[in-house]
Amino acid sequence: MNIYIGNMSFDTTEDQLRQAFEAFGEVDTVNIITDKYSGKPRGFAFVEMSSKKEAIAAISSLNGQEVDGRALNVSEAKPRPQSGNRDGGGGYRKSY
Repeated sequence: MNIYIGNMSFDTTEDQLRQAFEAFGEVDTVNIITDKYSGKPRGFAFVEMSSKKEAIAAISSLNGQEVDGRALNVSEAKPRPQSGNRDGGGGYRKSY
């Protein structure tokens, strides 16, 4: 099960997240999302756990818990929209 973690301190490390979630079961992956240009953390991450039961326990226990001075928002990750479904926004430009 893929878990979203938001409202993270920019100082929170993958090891800290792994330790917090391993208290509830086996953690497959920890991925702190970073800015593609600066490489700095963007304040959210994803943790993947193989057991849905353990993941649900982690979500209910860790949501609202403070890590590095920030109360985490922890929930089940929602699937990303398919790239073809995005509104491009592109706008109309009239040439004279």
